[in-house]
Amino acid sequence: MSDKKILPTFLLCFLFGVFGAHRFFVGKIGTGLLQLITIGGLGIWVLVDLIIIITGSFTDKEGKKIVEWT
Repeated sequence: MSDKKILPTFLLCFLFGVFGAHRFFVGKIGTGLLQLITIGGLGIWVLVDLIIIITGSFTDKEGKKIVEWT
């Protein structure tokens, strides 16, 4: 289980997902840069990430699931 929380990850993805802010937040710098360059995969990547975050399957850079909301 990760020490990161779902709520800030979700809010970053929802508000600044096209810039990859949520991926930078959890330590995934490489994919964060890819999202930044591709404008969030033209929005599709951001939508997929939002669904993954809400379902509790999103992981941090160490592969630990982010499961706690607060």
